[in-house]
Amino acid sequence: MADLTVSGHFVRSALSGAELQNRDINALLRHAGISPDLLKAPRARVSSAQFSRLMQVIWEDMQDEFGGLGPRRCRPGTFATMCTLALECTTLESTLVRCHHFSNLFENAVSMRLEKGGQEARLVLEIEGEIHDPQYFLRESILVIWHRLCSWLIGQAIKLDSARFSYPEPSHGDEYRHIFHCPLQFGASRTELRFNSRFLSAPVIRDRAEMKQFLSTSPADLLARPDADNTFAGKIRKLIGRDFTQPTPDFEWIASELHVSPQTLRRRLKQENTSFQEIKDLLRRDLAIYYLGKQERAINDIAYLVGFTEPSTFHRAFKKWTGMTPGAWREDEPPAPDSSAGTR
Repeated sequence: MADLTVSGHFVRSALSGAELQNRDINALLRHAGISPDLLKAPRARVSSAQFSRLMQVIWEDMQDEFGGLGPRRCRPGTFATMCTLALECTTLESTLVRCHHFSNLFENAVSMRLEKGGQEARLVLEIEGEIHDPQYFLRESILVIWHRLCSWLIGQAIKLDSARFSYPEPSHGDEYRHIFHCPLQFGASRTELRFNSRFLSAPVIRDRAEMKQFLSTSPADLLARPDADNTFAGKIRKLIGRDFTQPTPDFEWIASELHVSPQTLRRRLKQENTSFQEIKDLLRRDLAIYYLGKQERAINDIAYLVGFTEPSTFHRAFKKWTGMTPGAWREDEPPAPDSSAGTR
């Protein structure tokens, strides 16, 4: 069943390197199951399955895991080799040190350097040479991939204390709230992630069989399907569920199920840059997008399934969310594959 979707902004940004090299952008989109016409809408969104597939298509077509955005070409298999080396490490700290050494074997290196100070650890982005990254997609992606890779290796979500960026807040900055789930700072002296140093001593728990399965879809899936189950927003999404034909659980009940007071839960959600109402709205939006990809579903039925008693109210809400009516969205969207979607 559908979860949160991926902004069309990230689709367009991911393609900017291919566009610079005069690749057939429409062909890449169609190969990934994305209608080129859909992306003409300013607030277009795609499923995480489509986005994950697009990243794989771009990297395969360009033979570059930087997608034409980096200071050099990153040959396919580089990420997999680094992950295989990381598997031989015993702790997250030794993993980060080894991966930094591996990344710096290449000319015009792109790496994440570990710094420690007291109870704080910092992963600092370092890029040598010039890059073509006008929409900051490469830099965003590196931070996302490293955070989620590290969390996967130790089997627990690494709670970020802050994410800092050495550039002004971009026009799509609001999307960062749903990516990093922590306080954000733009215009910082460098781009980095900060978290409690206790995670550095966590053991690497993955084995070779798990790594083989992981690498069959990564790092594309790391970008498209973050593991946010350990955030309060993720836990609330699970408790609300996907059946909006029934009354939505109220905030007090949600708080009791999470064993926190309503006041504490509001504070935690604020720290994650979201709210209870926004979580519900995003669930409805992306559930509607999922159902619209199922051509056998009538639009009026979809309105009911996502919790609207009047189809007209659903049409207004959907246009507010996406800039398109449900009918226009369906015309531009190819039938969705019968698979689950993720979040970004």
